[in-house]
Amino acid sequence: MSSISTHILDTARGIPAANVNISLYRKKNNDQWDCIGKGKTDPDGRVKNLHESQPTLSEGTYKMHFETKGYFSEADDNFFYPYAEVVFVIGKDKDHYHIPLLLSPFGYSTYRGS
Repeated sequence: MSSISTHILDTARGIPAANVNISLYRKKNNDQWDCIGKGKTDPDGRVKNLHESQPTLSEGTYKMHFETKGYFSEADDNFFYPYAEVVFVIGKDKDHYHIPLLLSPFGYSTYRGS
């Protein structure tokens, strides 16, 4: 069984993105998504215990939904993406998966971190 962590860095400001709502979903066999965790980033841009109802995760397809609209609206910034979604696959390896989001008002990127 695997675990997931995340953090968001605001690359335009050079700071962690605090107070961003994040939801974690697992894809079911019928192509529907089941929400298995929610949280809000702390001042360091991280969410602790995003999936505390399921401390370890089995192999499958997952999605992180980052609500960026509220973050940019609170800062009174113009923005292009009201949310970002990252879909990824957890394998049989039982590894820890770190899914960071590098964010700016008009773009975002991600990678598999450690």
